Amino acid sequence: MNLQKYTEKAQEAVLAAQSLATEHNNTQIEPEHLLLALLEQDGGVVPAILQKLNVPIAPLIQQTQSEIDRLARLSGGPAEPRVSARLNAVANKAETEAKNIKDDFVSTEHLLLALIDEGGRAPAAQVLKAAGVTRDRVLQVLSQIRGNQRVTSQNPEATYAALEKYGRDLTAQAAQDRNRVFDRRLADEDRLEAPLQGRVLLDMLA
Repeated sequence: MNLQKYTEKAQEAVLAAQSLATEHNNTQIEPEHLLLALLEQDGGVVPAILQKLNVPIAPLIQQTQSEIDRLARLSGGPAEPRVSARLNAVANKAETEAKNIKDDFVSTEHLLLALIDEGGRAPAAQVLKAAGVTRDRVLQVLSQIRGNQRVTSQNPEATYAALEKYGRDLTAQAAQDRNRVFDRRLADEDRLEAPLQGRVLLDMLA
């Protein structure tokens, strides 16, 4: 796991996972620690993805926390937890995900996809699967958030936010344009109807 090739948010998530393992006195840092760190990350892509998928985050946090409570604990006092073989495999998968889509850095969305793909009876993968967070759905939402942007810096979230705001602005502008066209059409109809109504009134009075 080469953190120098990770984005700032991905590094932050890995370090938060380590802190969670230490706080819970766990023997190893597991994918469940990483998932909880991603779910709780302020300004992260993963919460944004889940929001777009209409997946409530609070139940996912609670279920992931329950899985962490089942993990093995150290019995001889505090010690530095090691990266588990499972988490190492997830990290390798995330790096592969980044390479496959020509990204220069491993970002949090790559970590999420790697957690989903862990499969089997992996608790983190099961939590995501039960919530309907699948690879295909995540990729679909990612295309909306990222557009055609590649991860070429360690802070891609700033670009994603700008892109999404630009998309919202375009949508709002289009809606305003439609409303203006509709208002003009109504005004034109009113102008056409006014003389006609006047003539009808004159005919009735005649």
